[in-house]
Amino acid sequence: MLQNKVCIVTGAASGIGLAVAESFTKNGAKVVMADINESKLKIESEKLDADSFKVDLTKRQGCKDLVEFTLNKHKKVDVLVNIAGIQHVSPIEEFPEDKWDFIISLMLTAPFLLTKYVFPSMKKQKWGRVINLNSIHGLVASEYKVAYVSAKHGLSGLTKTAALEGGPFGITVNSICPAYVKTPLVDNQIDAQAKSHGISRDQVIEEIMLEKASIKKLIKPSTIADLVSFLCLDAGAHITGSVIPVDGGWTAG
Repeated sequence: MLQNKVCIVTGAASGIGLAVAESFTKNGAKVVMADINESKLKIESEKLDADSFKVDLTKRQGCKDLVEFTLNKHKKVDVLVNIAGIQHVSPIEEFPEDKWDFIISLMLTAPFLLTKYVFPSMKKQKWGRVINLNSIHGLVASEYKVAYVSAKHGLSGLTKTAALEGGPFGITVNSICPAYVKTPLVDNQIDAQAKSHGISRDQVIEEIMLEKASIKKLIKPSTIADLVSFLCLDAGAHITGSVIPVDGGWTAG
């Protein structure tokens, strides 16, 4: 399905990024796995026989170097999947300004820069896919997550603008907005909340994290990876500029 397509995946050492890299390689793609965690990245990329590239995406040069590495080795970029991200929870008046800068750089500026740098290759070949791993927080807000929510809402706007510009050149750009996905990061949040509230992990998931969802289950990373792969197929060729909720009914009410 993706035979010989060249795909860049950020945040690829674990969680959703790793699941996407696994799905791509399984379907015949040539994958460049990018992450800041060099040791984990090396282990996982060797398992998949994929390229690895350690990068700090908060640095403009890092974004440029990642794309240049891919172009130098593979001569093209077919697919870009922007996944790398972090979370910080704090009231606005206490929110560290340097943490705001870091989150916006990683989760909004980096996807913009990477899209900017891959567009010439995609336009030249009249084909491309850019998929932004957004969040339910690209559609709605939650307290104490001002930088994350702002970055994700910005990512929705970036997705739509890039889709309009890329469409005439055969490039689709979409944003996937999941609720909570079962990743190591989320598992740590569950443990912390269970301890602080004195309740079970299941109660944290059902009563706190997924209170507004009708399906009270965490999403599997492979579910998101399957959707990413679908958007890269011919069947997804007319899906562009979409901000796609995968939220168990969170935004239905």
